[in-house]
Amino acid sequence: MALKKYGLVAAGELLVDLIGMDFTEDLYSAESFRRVQGGSPANLSANMARLGHSTALVSCVGQDNPGRYLIEQVAKTGVDTGFITVDAEHPTSMVLVSRTKGTPDFVAYREADTQLFAHHFPDILLGQASVFHTTCFALSRDPARSGILDAARRARALGVVLSLDANYAPSLWPDRVEAQRVIAEYVKGGLLKLSDDDAERLFGREVEADEVFSLFHGQGIQLICYTLGGDGSMISWEGGARRELYPVEPVEVKDATGAGDAYWAGFLTAFLDGHDPEVCAKAGARMAARKISSTTPLPAQLSSEFLYA
Repeated sequence: MALKKYGLVAAGELLVDLIGMDFTEDLYSAESFRRVQGGSPANLSANMARLGHSTALVSCVGQDNPGRYLIEQVAKTGVDTGFITVDAEHPTSMVLVSRTKGTPDFVAYREADTQLFAHHFPDILLGQASVFHTTCFALSRDPARSGILDAARRARALGVVLSLDANYAPSLWPDRVEAQRVIAEYVKGGLLKLSDDDAERLFGREVEADEVFSLFHGQGIQLICYTLGGDGSMISWEGGARRELYPVEPVEVKDATGAGDAYWAGFLTAFLDGHDPEVCAKAGARMAARKISSTTPLPAQLSSEFLYA
């Protein structure tokens, strides 16, 4: 696809993650934590910047030292931070996260991240994006939900591809029916990523991939990426007319935190490079493997060539 000024404009949470220092089953057992820059849209923007794309982040932090720290950390990766708002009335949001090899236990303390409005998304910015991305976390609460949905409608009209990470959590968004409706409204005609764990939380029960595909393709979503952890990913595209399961090579998991954001960065990088869903899925898996096989942060720059090796 033809690239614009920004390969990705991401909207939503930029927050402080306080991550457990030791592997534990849950937060109850976690005794010490380390501070890192967090927030799925911010992580995705940073990962794609590492892979050589120009990216911008639309977010909101407090007028405090944690907010200052977050902006500095994101800027170091090469993300355009000029669209991050500093709010004097709401402190920077924070999340406690357990360190785990599976789905982490977390508790969110939300303030500034919810303060996104339509005027934070000027048309000139949206028109410069190849992909506009957000998350269920960001859409789970107003006023950010209304602001992002308004931006998505304008972006779609400008020919921008919409992308959503359905990182749904019932503790943040208890109304599952509303969440499913908002997901479909936002990403109609675009790209949806969710894990099998996300789907189980979103439906409130064990669910088969067929049901997930049927619901969301029926509401106009063109491509769905359904990740299955160590079993790979299932991609359904062309409105459900085509579907394939792509396995992954086994890798030693040293820290699963951020695996989903790494996967989607690899997937979208291949998508922007014009590759088909099979190559995109494999690129996503390689990027995720790079992330989870180490306890250290990803390097400041990564050649995208390893995605296609």
